[in-house]
Order: sequence, then structure tokens, then C-alpha cells
Amino acid sequence: MQRVRVIDLETGGNGSAEVCEIGWQDVVQDADGSWRLDEERGALFVNPGRPISPDTMAIHHILDEQVKDAPFWKAVAPDVLRPDGGVLALAAHRATFEQRYCTPVLSGGASWICTWKCALRLWPRLERFSNQMLRYQRRPEGLVHELGLPAHRALPDAYVTAHHLRDMLNETSLEQLLAWSREPGLLPRVPSGPDRGKAWKTLDRDALERLARERDLDVRFSAETELHLRGDRPDAKPLAQAPPTLFQL
Repeated sequence: MQRVRVIDLETGGNGSAEVCEIGWQDVVQDADGSWRLDEERGALFVNPGRPISPDTMAIHHILDEQVKDAPFWKAVAPDVLRPDGGVLALAAHRATFEQRYCTPVLSGGASWICTWKCALRLWPRLERFSNQMLRYQRRPEGLVHELGLPAHRALPDAYVTAHHLRDMLNETSLEQLLAWSREPGLLPRVPSGPDRGKAWKTLDRDALERLARERDLDVRFSAETELHLRGDRPDAKPLAQAPPTLFQL
């Protein structure tokens, strides 16, 4: 079975957060090449090895007494990240967070799809790109509202993300999603500062050069991409293919 496993983690806070819950939802490919959500989904509590901070409890509502007898992360992770039959890739929304904990040793070196980065590429006209905002802006077909609740718990969040991933895989190739996920996020608009909300194509070269020196990697990459598209950075490394309308907002 060809499948991508969507992962979502909840952590305990307190500075050096440790995982306290993992959830997963599989997206599988049918014989006709289309993708759909599978019945394979689940969640497990994980002992984070330290108390969960009140600030973090206020987000996901997982209590210390719920996880104190659960197994530790290194005992839980391999079976979830490397299921029988394997996976084509793992996926998460803003996958760099999950990758901090799902290391190559635990995941078997699996490739990752970041649905946040891919949403920026495929649906640039949307207003915002958080997992839950995508849910309500897009209203993915077949998403059972109650199964996606409560938000900020591992299984409901993985279930919601899987609907975005299914639609992405039915719109473009797995290889393209993986390629976009390896690059920084290509933001459709300037996210902050005096040019906030403006499309990159509307900025003059001085503004783009300034933004190309920002500390934020996604901002730098997005500004450099627009400069490259204008021919102002002819020596820049060729970029992964992007939809031709991306900067025509």
C-alpha cells in the first residue's frame, strides 16, 4: 500500500519541551492514482519525563496524571513512524517542529512533507495558512467536524492536516510536495513591517534587497525568489518549480 503518514505532536512546555502525545492519520493511494484518507489513525500518550507547564496545559489540556504511566518517547516513536509496510513519506503542518523530535534514527530516515510550505505554493490567495485556518477557509470535502476536535490535540490535528495533504496530492505530485518541503517557505505576501500584506511583485528593488537580508529565512527566500524571477539575481541557484501564477497576486 502506498501511503503517507501524517504526524502531529503535543509537547509539555517548560523550556525544553518533550513529547506528551503523538497522533497519526494515513493518506493512501488507490489503484486509479487518487489519494484518500485511510482508516489507519490513532494517538498515544507519551511520558514527557517532566511536569507539563500550565501554559501548555491551557492549550492542549493534557494533564500530568494522564501521561505519568505512559511509555517514553523513544519507546513509542519507532512503531508509529515506521509502521509495517513502510511509508512513502511522513507529513506534518510546519513539519520542522515534528522533525525536531522525529529524528532520522527514530523515523528510519523518512522524507518529510510540510503541508504549510505546500499550502503557500498551491493556495497563495488564501488569507492565512495555519492548519485550522486552512480547515475553515477551504472546508475540505469529507472532513467530519467532530473528528477534527478538539483542536490542539494530536489525533484531531493530524486528521485535519491529512485532508489538506490529500487535496495537495490530488493536485500535484508527491515529488513536487517533497521538493517544496525541502526549501524555505515561499510566502505569497510580505508578512510584517512597512510593506506588510503587499505582493512581492509590487515592491521596488530596494525594498526587495532589504527584505532579502532579513533574519527570517522564509522572508529572505521569498524576496530572493522575486529578485530571481525579475532577472536581478541571474547567478542565483535555480529554484524548484513553482506555479506560474504565484507572484501574480
